[in-house]
Amino acid sequence: MKTRRRRLLAAAAILTVLMSGCSSFQHRDQLARFNSAYTSGDYESALETVSFSMPDNKPVDSRKHLLELLHQGEMYRLTDRNEASVKAYDLAEEGMKYLDTEGLLARSAEGFMAVMVNDAERDYQALMSEAVLVNTYKGLAFLAAGNNEYARVEFNRANDRTRRAVDYFQKEIAEQQAALRAEARGGNRQASMVSSSLQSQGLQSAVNQQYGSPSSWSVFSDFIVPSSTYLHGIYFLANATGHADYERAVTSLQRVAEMAPQSRVLKADADLAEALASGSQSAAALPPQVWVVYENGLGPVLREARLDVPLLLVHGNQQAPAYFGIALPEYVERSAVPGSLGIVSGAGQEVRTERISDMGKVVRTEMKERFPGVLARAVTSAISKAVLQHEAADQFGPLGQLLAATMTVATTQADLRSWQALPDHWQATRMKRPDDGKLTLRDHRGEVLGHLDIPDQPYTLVYVKRPTAQAPATVITMDLQGKSEADFARFSR
Repeated sequence: MKTRRRRLLAAAAILTVLMSGCSSFQHRDQLARFNSAYTSGDYESALETVSFSMPDNKPVDSRKHLLELLHQGEMYRLTDRNEASVKAYDLAEEGMKYLDTEGLLARSAEGFMAVMVNDAERDYQALMSEAVLVNTYKGLAFLAAGNNEYARVEFNRANDRTRRAVDYFQKEIAEQQAALRAEARGGNRQASMVSSSLQSQGLQSAVNQQYGSPSSWSVFSDFIVPSSTYLHGIYFLANATGHADYERAVTSLQRVAEMAPQSRVLKADADLAEALASGSQSAAALPPQVWVVYENGLGPVLREARLDVPLLLVHGNQQAPAYFGIALPEYVERSAVPGSLGIVSGAGQEVRTERISDMGKVVRTEMKERFPGVLARAVTSAISKAVLQHEAADQFGPLGQLLAATMTVATTQADLRSWQALPDHWQATRMKRPDDGKLTLRDHRGEVLGHLDIPDQPYTLVYVKRPTAQAPATVITMDLQGKSEADFARFSR
């Protein structure tokens, strides 16, 4: 029986090699094709790369297609198809329900595949920051469609996810550690080896040499997506129906301002919210305000870092260190459009946008919380494959050892999937609406991008997104109170 079982394991290893190599290549090829189109501003072609066939009369497998749905939602939003954008983002939210309800043990079957192969074999695991931004982008899509009721719901959801994120990270790590301890106490030899390896100074030194100590990473003190919190704040400032709403605006805008104490824009908005909340500034007496929020550049992406680490393996009754390769994901910055936007009135008054939030700092903050889990899975995978190599050599001799070694090399890969349509950073500014409603947008060189007509309304949001200097700037001029549909334009040089 044991011989038959080991032969089955060897056959499974061959299948694992084929599955891993095929799916990993498909993931990376798809993202490469998306980026080629997206960075040039060809959003229709970018959308084609992330489209998939939907079965008739069957629900979409939103968990399986989560990454494609995230990309679809943003491509629809950038091509003025807000209803389609919301539909794609709704499906993406269904695929991210595990962030709200599902614990580690409920994902055990998928976790086993990640251990035996690599994290890329799991369904895409969205970041909590990505979930927050889904609600934010849905809020913007509803605003652009003139649906203020639903916009309010989405901005509140984004804020609620931010509030609950820290508890989620702590629970995720605690569940993983508890499961590992329980298996080790139950006599699972591999679990004991994983636990010992993770606690070893040699492993920690090898990882810190590659990444630096997580305690030294440039991160926020608490999890926050400043751009989402900022938009939540200005939304409730513009839509306040009473003191409670003004307090929501104050809380969000002050929190963002505290994260970037050098920002004059954020301080001015926090001060305005406080003045409206305290009554020292009357909303009725406030001149019409125009906010410009600018999503600039290409957000950070993952690359693979391969390193040899000492793992504590048990042979007989002896525990001895042996070096094995693991593959870990590492975030790297991409590029941004240089400089800022100038917003010029017909009278010649000009203000410029100011950097308020970096996406890189957001993902590093989240990765710091998630990294223990990523490392634990990589070490578990390496130990499982080391044990398999040993068993294959005992059972099948040199040929079995070669097969197991081939599987190990082919399946030691980091999961490099991520949402590619996020920006490098956000900028913002605010100004009084000019009497004639005419504004001109200028790029970092001072050259005209385009002209805007700002409706005569109390609060306007001009939302600009430009991934590269080669791509046009998508400009959506919205009523922050959601009473009318937005104006949509694309400006390029």
